Amino acid sequence: MSKAARNPSMHDVAARAGVSHQTVSRVLNDFPGIRPETRERVIEAIRDLGYRRNMAARALATGRSEVIGVIMPEVPHFGPTSTLYAIEHAAKRAGFKPLITTASWDADSMGEALDFLLGRSVDALVVMAQHPDVLDAVDAITDVPILFVLTGNSHGDRSVAVDQVRGTRLVLDHLYELGHRRFQHVTGLTGLTEAGLRRDTFVSFLDEHGLDHLPILEGDWSADAGYRAGLQVADGVTALFCANDPMAMGAIHALEERGLDVPGDVSVAGFDDVPEAAYTHPGLTTVHQDFTEVGLRAVALLLAQINHEPVGPVEPVEPWLIVRDSTGPAPA
Repeated sequence: MSKAARNPSMHDVAARAGVSHQTVSRVLNDFPGIRPETRERVIEAIRDLGYRRNMAARALATGRSEVIGVIMPEVPHFGPTSTLYAIEHAAKRAGFKPLITTASWDADSMGEALDFLLGRSVDALVVMAQHPDVLDAVDAITDVPILFVLTGNSHGDRSVAVDQVRGTRLVLDHLYELGHRRFQHVTGLTGLTEAGLRRDTFVSFLDEHGLDHLPILEGDWSADAGYRAGLQVADGVTALFCANDPMAMGAIHALEERGLDVPGDVSVAGFDDVPEAAYTHPGLTTVHQDFTEVGLRAVALLLAQINHEPVGPVEPVEPWLIVRDSTGPAPA
């Protein structure tokens, strides 16, 4: 193949920019200490020549693809999407790129996602394991470091998650301290680990305080499900805990349609602290989940494993309560 027909190489870039190929490599890998004018000459040469890095050759030379595989749910909600952005940001800062695919939680779908990522020689995997079956499908993989996120703090040292029990307790304690004694709960999607933890913690809270168990209202994370649940809230209920913010927003709309005041008659609280929660009417009391911290910790732990560094105990990410106008004292 003639020189004119082949793709430009790093040496071609170096010759065009008047620098060594080591300098080109340092610019490509964003090493510090390169003079701005030198960096600009190299970038201009890359642009003029249309140079593209040969990642396959680089992987053979270094034994690394510098790619972190990410498996996320097929239907992305606020938590998975926010976590993904944090993972991508942290990976890029460390010189890695994320390769993302989606899967449902059945074994066939997870198997296809794993085959896709492992077949591209990723250096590590982040798996958004919202359903227990996902853990079972991935547990047998030993080829690369794997970290689970969004597990509700299950799976020990292989998981980074917000403490769901702590978050649920924060909002229920808040409502109890306001004098509420008649509670109902709108659940998240049945079968998902975090939804189950919030529901179980709610039930335990009622038992510990000797409170009545009213029907639990089934939800699916959507505002529409929250609206339908709001239409079914039992008479005399003064506190409604929804497993996420969109359902809480939908429930508030339904309660107001029924002629009930929020929070005068019924206090409503959500979970997640989505950006819109501060701007609803009334502003939504909710539990803030730090998905950015989840993503940053996940990448940091994977990089430590990739570099064969010791990894200490993985602590849960602490949530915190955001009190707004949708909760108030229980009516007399």
